[in-house]
Formats: sequence, structure tokens, C-alpha cells
Amino acid sequence: MPGGSEMGHFDWRHFDWSSLARGWGDDLRIAAILFTRLPIRREGEIADREAADALRAAPLIGLAIGCAGGIGYGLASFFGLSPYLSALLALALTIAATGAFHEDGLADFADALGGASPADRLAIMRDSRLGSYGALALLFSVGTRAGALAQLAEPAPAAAALIAAAAASRGLLPLLTFFLEPARRDGLGAMVARPRQETVAAAAALGVLAAVLLLGPLAALAALALALASAGGIGVLARSRLGGYTGDVLGAAQQAAEAAVLLAAAICA
Repeated sequence: MPGGSEMGHFDWRHFDWSSLARGWGDDLRIAAILFTRLPIRREGEIADREAADALRAAPLIGLAIGCAGGIGYGLASFFGLSPYLSALLALALTIAATGAFHEDGLADFADALGGASPADRLAIMRDSRLGSYGALALLFSVGTRAGALAQLAEPAPAAAALIAAAAASRGLLPLLTFFLEPARRDGLGAMVARPRQETVAAAAALGVLAAVLLLGPLAALAALALALASAGGIGVLARSRLGGYTGDVLGAAQQAAEAAVLLAAAICA
């Protein structure tokens, strides 16, 4: 498989601290190209190592996406819309910014779970048609996130929770690509396989920092624990059903983690 056959592991003795200060501009640009539909261009093709390194900037992309949704929530609330309608419009903005990239991954992964074998499931994930499992997964994802935001009601805490969820959920994705094997030799999953341990640490730190600053220590602890359990659960399921992860699995993990953070914020409010 791409990236080697051994599971990743951290070796702090060889941690390159100096690398944390280099290359953020290019990583941010690559992450924006990979994970959004923003009109950003870059000369030349993106190499696999560049894509894997750029994962550390994914939480920063999440901050921008979450801010767009937070602004949308505030504007909708200002014009007198209910918290639930405001939440739906906020989520619509975040979905538009990503081109429904993560939602599509969630739907494909959910549909694939009905396959009879790993090969069948991987084939289903490449089928553009939406099945009943995928439709239900999208319904629950959007409904859960919108409901949690609506429970927060006021624009400020709702925006803070949405930004924290968007950043923290993306900060967990490199953990999956570090500890799991890609299930295919092509596609986004193979591109971002085996990120450096510095990449994983930087992404996780940014996600944790965003959650703590925006939610407060106690709510952030609950949110991060639920998000880690949710994303980890997707990873375990993907490993048992597919033999590893794909880009769709990463999308499903992001959706599950984002919903977990929003639920924790609503519970702790």
C-alpha cells in the first residue's frame, strides 16, 4: 500500500521543531485547493508529499469556513430569522465554501457500508449515485449540526461553536492518515498518506487551541473528547470494513467530529 506497511508512530526524539515555522503559506494554499472550492490557483501539480504536509493547515481552512458560517448565522439572526433557520443558512454557507466535499464523503462512506466485501464497498464509494444510507447520513449530519447551533440560539456562541467545530474536526484528520493505511493506491487518501509527525502535531495543536479559545477549557475538553471518539470510531469502522481509509472516510470523520463538537457546545452552554 502507499506510504508503507507499518502503522505510524510518534518518535519525539526525532521531532523536527524547526519545521513548524516553515512553509505555512504554501501549505495553506494547497489545503485550500484540496479542501475548498475557493478560486485559488497554484502552478504545477500538487505532489503527494506536499498534500500530506499541507494537512497541518486544514484547521486554518476550518477557521475560515467556520467564520463564513458564523457571519451568515449573525446576519440571518439580525434579519429576524429563527435560530434553526439561521443555523441552516450558516451551514449552507460552509457547505458552499467546500463544495459539499465532506458531506459527499460522508454519504459515500455510509452507502459503502451496505456492500458485501471490501472490494464492493470501495466500488460503491466511487458510484456517484446517492443511496438510502447516504441520504440518511446527510439528513442526520445536517439536522444534528443545525439543531445544536439552534440550541445555542444567540449569534455569538453559535458562531464560536461553529468556528471551533470546523477547526477542531479538521485538526483530527491527520491522525487518521498517520495511523491507518490508505485503502486505495490512488485518490486523495493515497495523496495524504503518512504525514510527518510534525504535521499531525501541528494540526492537532491548532484544533485544540481553537476549541479552548472559542469554547472555554471545560467545554473544549468535552468537545475534543467527543470529537476524537467520533473520528476514531469512523477510522475503526473504515479499517474493519474497507481495510483502511479513503478521502471519503476523511470526509465522514470530519462530519462526525464537527457534529460532536457542536453537540458538546450545546450541552455545555
